[in-house]
Amino acid sequence: MGLSGGQSRLLMPLLLLLTSLQPGAGLEHISYVPQLSNATLAGTVTQSTFTLEQPRGQFSHPSISDFDAIWLVVAHGNATQNFTAPRSAEDTPVPADFPQRGYYLTLMANRALYAGSQPSTQLRVLRVGNDTRCSPRTRGCNHPLPGPGPYRVKFLVMSDRGPVAETQWSSETRLQQAQALQAAPGPQSAGTVVITAVLSILLALVLTALLALLVYTCYDTCQSTPISGPGEPVGVRRYNTHHMFSPPAVGGS
Repeated sequence: MGLSGGQSRLLMPLLLLLTSLQPGAGLEHISYVPQLSNATLAGTVTQSTFTLEQPRGQFSHPSISDFDAIWLVVAHGNATQNFTAPRSAEDTPVPADFPQRGYYLTLMANRALYAGSQPSTQLRVLRVGNDTRCSPRTRGCNHPLPGPGPYRVKFLVMSDRGPVAETQWSSETRLQQAQALQAAPGPQSAGTVVITAVLSILLALVLTALLALLVYTCYDTCQSTPISGPGEPVGVRRYNTHHMFSPPAVGGS
């Protein structure tokens, strides 16, 4: 059954609207902001990692199933507006894509691991950038972060059909940077030079005195010890003890 010209004109705007929808426009938005760990944990932020609180009890929405993958999206601070949720697992960006895209996905889990009924006595954290053994081209690799940042993260839920839900972006996190050693301030340099010169002179005097004492000791020892020359006979007295004395041998008959 064909469509009339009026019906076709009415359907065209609807088709244009459907084709212009952006991927991920129907995502369920979860009002959760990822946070840095507030536990007394050494190295919460290092030169290549940072530690997050686990999002416990945040994925109980009916649209999320136990089989859906929950990814952590790691993005550069200025790349969050350019983030596009992948349509399938095959399109998941890896750490090697970070220089070009500005983001990648890592630390895949499911909501059973983020259940809200977990015991509070256990330390539940996520350390981003903690795997030095995986290849940055491997999907889901938690490779060390490449620079000081800043970084922002969020959680993305994906099913076999595509993205399902997402949390809000975190605030910016900057990693630690190695501090270069700096010279002492200028006003102290003159005094430092004087002290160094005095100590050098004292050390030279002490070494000279020790060397002179060593030479004098060796010379005095050599002069007081008599040493026989090659032409001087040296007499050695023979001693025979009574229990070691043997009678002269008697020739045989």
